[in-house]
Amino acid sequence: MPDIQLHESWKAPLLPEFSSDYMAALRQFLVAEKAAGKTIYPKGSEWFRALDLTPLDKVRVVILGQDPYHGPDQAHGLCFSVKPGVRPPPSLLNIYKELESDLGLTRPKHGFLEHWARQGVLLLNSVLTVEMAKAASHSQKGWERFTDAVIRLVNAKPDPVVFLLWGSYAQKKAAFVDSSRHLVLKAAHPSPLSAYNGFLGCRHFSQTNAFLEKHGQPPIDWSLPDVV
Repeated sequence: MPDIQLHESWKAPLLPEFSSDYMAALRQFLVAEKAAGKTIYPKGSEWFRALDLTPLDKVRVVILGQDPYHGPDQAHGLCFSVKPGVRPPPSLLNIYKELESDLGLTRPKHGFLEHWARQGVLLLNSVLTVEMAKAASHSQKGWERFTDAVIRLVNAKPDPVVFLLWGSYAQKKAAFVDSSRHLVLKAAHPSPLSAYNGFLGCRHFSQTNAFLEKHGQPPIDWSLPDVV
């Protein structure tokens, strides 16, 4: 694996994962894929970007994705987010539609979600790498076990956290989250294939902020400033 770039708060609790046999096997798989000339997204320095931008002790909201975007210049380590200058994908446009409907926010002109991550929104994909143009090509290679460990660490936090689980995959992934302590909000996936089956109109963003404020935390600023 490349030099691991993630916030210090995650390193000690995740050390057993990084030193495990399954992670060694995952590392060998990724090295072999690159040696075979395959293009992997995102770049190695961004595999753990979500954990670098959002320290464990600062996590207030978790949004779970499946695997990274597999098109050129899209993925950069945060689920649903794309780099500045890249057209927002359809699922993200539906997220923006819901933000507009729920909170009255003007739709951003970009799809770069780092502003959320820096406020404590952990934008975590279940699988952290993908081969170019091949969705889910790195599933069942070990990443799911690693990100389960991440979710368990967040679940163990003493402060309540909001989990936004969109679609059946995310809901199964976080089935062990303690809903007696945390707020677990479920809806259909924002994909155009399912958004009209319960994502649009779910009002998850206002519910998230109401829960945070109820527990003495500042709300998330879901608006996205322009990027240069």
